[in-house]
Amino acid sequence: MNDEIAWRPTDAMVREARITAFGTWLAQTRGLQFADYAQMWQWSVDEPDAFWSALWDWSEIRSEAPRGRALVDSKMPGAQWFPGVRLNYVDQVFRHATAARPAIVFRNESGETREVSWAALQAEVAALAASLRAMGIGPGDRVVAYLPNIPETVTAFLAVASLGAVWSICSPDMGRVAVLDRFRQIAPKAMLAVDGYRYAGKAHDRRELLAELLAELPTLEHLILLPQLAADTPPSGLRIVKSWATATQKQAALAPEPVAFDHPLWVVYSSGTTGLPKPIVHGQGGVVIEHVKLAALHLDLGPQDRYHWFSSTGWMMWNAQIAGLLVGATICLYDGSPGYPDLGALWRFAGEARVSFFGAGAAFYASCQKADIHPNALADLSTLRGLGSTGSPLSPENYQWLYDAVRQDIWINPISGGTDIVSAFVGGVPTLPVVSGEMQCRFLGARIEAFDEAGKPLSDEVGELVCTLPLPSMPLYFWNDDAGRRYHDSYFDVYPGIWRHGDWVRITPRGGVVIYGRSDATINRHGIRMGTSELYRAVEDLPEVVDSLVVDLEYLGQESYMPLFVVLREGATLTPELDARIRERIKHALSARHVPNELFQVAAIPRTMSGKKMELPIKKLLMGQPIEKVANPDTMANPESLAWFVDFARRRAQGGDASA
Repeated sequence: MNDEIAWRPTDAMVREARITAFGTWLAQTRGLQFADYAQMWQWSVDEPDAFWSALWDWSEIRSEAPRGRALVDSKMPGAQWFPGVRLNYVDQVFRHATAARPAIVFRNESGETREVSWAALQAEVAALAASLRAMGIGPGDRVVAYLPNIPETVTAFLAVASLGAVWSICSPDMGRVAVLDRFRQIAPKAMLAVDGYRYAGKAHDRRELLAELLAELPTLEHLILLPQLAADTPPSGLRIVKSWATATQKQAALAPEPVAFDHPLWVVYSSGTTGLPKPIVHGQGGVVIEHVKLAALHLDLGPQDRYHWFSSTGWMMWNAQIAGLLVGATICLYDGSPGYPDLGALWRFAGEARVSFFGAGAAFYASCQKADIHPNALADLSTLRGLGSTGSPLSPENYQWLYDAVRQDIWINPISGGTDIVSAFVGGVPTLPVVSGEMQCRFLGARIEAFDEAGKPLSDEVGELVCTLPLPSMPLYFWNDDAGRRYHDSYFDVYPGIWRHGDWVRITPRGGVVIYGRSDATINRHGIRMGTSELYRAVEDLPEVVDSLVVDLEYLGQESYMPLFVVLREGATLTPELDARIRERIKHALSARHVPNELFQVAAIPRTMSGKKMELPIKKLLMGQPIEKVANPDTMANPESLAWFVDFARRRAQGGDASA
């Protein structure tokens, strides 16, 4: 790993950084002096109650009554935060309302551009909240959305949150199986949806699929429909429909409902390797304070900023994009394909919208580099001071391309965390130098370490990323998780009482962090995590497919490679026609992101004695580990199946045709 400093902040940048302002405030109000970020981080994890209380006060988070202690029980899972506090996410948003700048700047791939003022956003949120309240929606009711990344989706979320109802969203490019696997689990009472969306220059009509969703979600009592494609042609077969225009036409006063700190805000979904997607519940208060920390201290956002992070609504970075409103920033939304009509689309939007912080998945930057895109020649990026990246590791070559193609003095700030905490564990601050290929620091309040298999901390070695101290945005629970067993098994089964995240990590002597990809078998395509079980349900529904196994191979600085291995019924072969049908089935049921790179026909899928597919051992084998270290034939139901995969791994390692 290259240890050379690639960027240093200017004195002005350090002086004007919000984390500097926080440090000054701590000195003035708490008598605390820190020589550098490392000392501030150490204090934040040694004295979490003091840190989170100070962040609350500095951020002026609004609540019905003054806060008491921040952390009263630090056990994991089950930490108790800010007991007795009652607040609402929406109060923290609209405390920043101003006529001096817009709340939202929006563009879609068709070129439609809009600015939404704070006053207009507040009025629309209030009107929609009143309509939902009239429908009987109140605290704890689940309201789901099938909406793209448009301003109305922000309105819908804020309206739902203001009522104390529970929000959950899927992107309209997600297929029927993926949506139902999520929404069925939480028994929604109302839905907000579009009739279709546009992507890569094509219109995608979702009216038929929407009718199927309503038919299979019996708890739904209300549907609010926002036309995007066919305003004059209402979908046939849909029941309980109310138009968006009708739901937002009446004036009303915004009256956010104060709720407990740990009252559910939303349900997001993160898939493991078996079973349905995990329906993760985060609390209103935990998200507010964690996202204020993320936005203000680690992305350096404030009221004067224009903040864009390209995301679909199905990725937790959509939630992190909305977090800009919590610190008064203008959020800049883009709906559509980042590659349409070319990979310069987002850069042109960033220039014309005068974006100051631009974020995207690492795969986007790698694609731009391969396509020889020159952002600084396509757009005026003079207002841009920070670049964010996440979803997969950003290679040193990507860093250098960004310095060359955007600007030499740009702050590159990759972050890494996940849907599970709907935030990041590690990332950057604008007061530290940048080393290419390395994230600058562990986040304040996040006691992150690298553990070996025995649970011992490692120094400057690759190990499991663990968090040994609770964070306020850790899940409250999983929906319908009896006794919290699935929650426990997802994060705490390896190291009791310690969060194991499932990433390979190295913490450098200077306090920087390098992420090496997933340590489990979950698919992570372009930043969107999807459980393998969801793909299997789609593939194995085909009559020709008897069994299947998929692995997502991530390498530092390289695109992920995801092969799918299929066992076919007797007499069937993997013809080009069947290959195409399998790909189309995955695309329809899940999304285009989850279509494998290659398909291979095999005689058998390796399984354990208990019948489990051996995803992680095969992944490790294909990542280069010897077979004797990843699989014990004595514990397998069909040890003879390994031979094909061993040979496949050998051919890949030698650079030959693995399909031969």
